Amino acid sequence: MSKREAVFPANNRHALYDTHKYSPAIRSGDLLFVSGQVGSRDDGSPEPVFEDQVRRAFANLHAVLAAAGCTFDDVVDVTSFHTDPEAQFETMMKVRSEEIGEAPYPSWTAVGVNWLAGFDFEIKVIARIPAASA
Repeated sequence: MSKREAVFPANNRHALYDTHKYSPAIRSGDLLFVSGQVGSRDDGSPEPVFEDQVRRAFANLHAVLAAAGCTFDDVVDVTSFHTDPEAQFETMMKVRSEEIGEAPYPSWTAVGVNWLAGFDFEIKVIARIPAASA
């Protein structure tokens, strides 16, 4: 059994991870388990415009994936969390279509929630780390 290894992006938000006591991602064997990424600014505050918040969450996700030698093409499973799915769906789908690339698409589960610590969107993924990076 392989030991888990924390993965941090190059320009990570250490304070956010330290304050809440979690790692941005854990590498275990050839799998990468990425913690939920939100649309936080460098100071940890949420982007006020929903579309910008979703874009920043994807940018944060891409940074974590890159730190492990992955891209979104390596993602096999996605879970997204939404504070108002019905109102947010069209905007989220627009950004999603720009971010996830071509088919085949990863599996995706969207969950409506009533609280995301001041944020309105969060995305977490599981990726397979390419052999050259594992």
